[in-house]
Amino acid sequence: MSSRFCIVLRVVAVVACPVLGAMTAAPDAMAQNYPTKPIRLIVPFPPGGGTDLMARVMAQKLTESLGVSVVVDNRGGAGGTIGAETGVRAAPDGYTMTVVSGSYATNAALYKLPYDPVNDIAPIALLGESAFLLSLHPSLPIRNAKELMAYDQASPGKLNYGSTGTGGITHLASELFNQMAGTRITHVPYKGTGPALNDLMGGQIQVMFGAMPAMAPQVKANRLRGIAVSTAKRNSAMPEVPTLGETVPGYEVTLWYAAWGPKALPRDIVGRWNKEVDRILHSQEMRERMAGEGVEPVGGSPERFREVLGRDVPKWQRVVKNGKISVGS
Repeated sequence: MSSRFCIVLRVVAVVACPVLGAMTAAPDAMAQNYPTKPIRLIVPFPPGGGTDLMARVMAQKLTESLGVSVVVDNRGGAGGTIGAETGVRAAPDGYTMTVVSGSYATNAALYKLPYDPVNDIAPIALLGESAFLLSLHPSLPIRNAKELMAYDQASPGKLNYGSTGTGGITHLASELFNQMAGTRITHVPYKGTGPALNDLMGGQIQVMFGAMPAMAPQVKANRLRGIAVSTAKRNSAMPEVPTLGETVPGYEVTLWYAAWGPKALPRDIVGRWNKEVDRILHSQEMRERMAGEGVEPVGGSPERFREVLGRDVPKWQRVVKNGKISVGS
């Protein structure tokens, strides 16, 4: 090899090494500078429901924590699948995140989705766990779940229950009750908790399994009557309300909220979000605020959320099969 060629190689190497080093450091530099602009927080439902309320509380605290505006973007429709797909397809740069509820798992059991709900996302964290509050219009002469079952058997076809949409978790939680209690309460789907809640308070429907953050204030204001919670244990926000399992043994549905980003989200950004979310959830202010709405903060690792998905999807697949539920039903 000529001495001139060796000199050229040395020059190329000297020039290339800083460039390669800069390229290697770029992802770390991006994570260190992140975020530099407003962040969109997608909610796959209309305003007014439990997922929306949870997202808005987190958006406020994340705005303070991250130093940029975190703005809720409601993308309702198709039981939450439209908003979820928007989140899945977003650029994995940390500027579009998504907050979902347990309906995210029911959709995986019901729809032929254009995305993989487990493998096409980057889990961030479980935000909280809560119960559904089985609530009635106060004009009904019913005070508990046992009386609800007796009323339905004595007057078949007179009761209607609202849901956030066909195949959503409020629909399947209600259908699970029908299957286990032997009731035949008629399903009336809505496009989100807000519209269904309005009709429940107006008397157009009589029964609803609704998220605690949305339902508890209406019950406490005597606009609705809460007769049971869906979880295995009574809820600390309304300890006087029995569990549905006390009347229908084995019935249990936990409503959870979680945050995730697009699949290729850099691990440094996932870690930053997980750390910030966990810190916010376990602050004294948030614990007290969420407890007042019947929600228990969870947090923990991203893998914990993935495990919950693996538990719930098969459960709802059984309910869908037994109830012969389809998107067109």
